[in-house]
Amino acid sequence: RLNSDWTLDTAFATGTGADSSIYSVALQSDNKVIISGYFSNIHGISTKYIARLNADGSLDGSFNPGLGPDSYARVITVQSDGKIIIGGDFGTYNGMSQEYLARLNQDGSLDLAFRTTPNSSVYDIKVIGNGKIIIAGNFSTINGITKSGVALLNTDGTLDATYNTGSGSWGVRVIAIQSDGKSIIGGSFTTFSGLTRNRVARLNSDWTLDTAFATGTGADSSIYSVALQSDNKVIISGYFSNI
Repeated sequence: RLNSDWTLDTAFATGTGADSSIYSVALQSDNKVIISGYFSNIHGISTKYIARLNADGSLDGSFNPGLGPDSYARVITVQSDGKIIIGGDFGTYNGMSQEYLARLNQDGSLDLAFRTTPNSSVYDIKVIGNGKIIIAGNFSTINGITKSGVALLNTDGTLDATYNTGSGSWGVRVIAIQSDGKSIIGGSFTTFSGLTRNRVARLNSDWTLDTAFATGTGADSSIYSVALQSDNKVIISGYFSNI
């Protein structure tokens, strides 16, 4: 943790830290920190792939994921009610089948009421104002229903059928929502809903492709991060060498 002047905060006592890489960090309203990655212990204490730290950096023993996910979570999002949504490459959570997407209770246990099943990796998660959940990834189906790359879920994890992305696209890695409800997506895709869109596209508020967003030939390789400015200009980063 860094202080507001960007010096190291020595009061954030991470001890021996994690024994391997951390890939996602999410903050709770109480300043506790949820982390996920390739690690198998924190401060020398066994906790695999996911853990929660107290505000002072110590391991939070009240967060008990059991066996946790069987592979790392790429993304963590905290809902307004404190429940935690994780997405990634995992196939089980605490020994129970739960592929690629899961919601956890505040104590780290699996929320059994949330049983959504994408058929491949989830790379990004956004919770929007009405509590519904947008996910992006490599999936082509949700709960056996065709839905490629981007999907909208109801609060219980069921698929929202009003989310009309057409045929969509495999390989959406990131999504950023504009203030007008439109969304920018980035990733490794080269088409979206049957139209050429190389690695970046904008969706209308009804989730159809915004053909007025003229990306031309797009990016020549994958986009991994998208950020929106207040004037709706879009900053992108990734492996590309030309746009």
